[in-house]
Amino acid sequence: MARPGRVGEMSHLRFHLRFPEEKIKEPVLCRINREFPEVDTNIRRADVREKTGWIDVEFTGDASEIERAIEGIRNKGVIVDPIELNVVE
Repeated sequence: MARPGRVGEMSHLRFHLRFPEEKIKEPVLCRINREFPEVDTNIRRADVREKTGWIDVEFTGDASEIERAIEGIRNKGVIVDPIELNVVE
């Protein structure tokens, strides 16, 4: 696996996204995919209900672009926490 932060190398970073009730019905991840087409997203686990929801997502791409995508998700009101590598294996 590439080390995060090295330009031009692919990184694989995993995050736990928690959606507040008012964000459950918004297509946040879809919008991020459109805004950052060079970052691939892979949903590893999820639990989305009417009033709460979370998604474990693996992001693949340049580390700096992944960081920009994560900041975009946070700016849309979603809580983002990094995941240890073995959590979603």
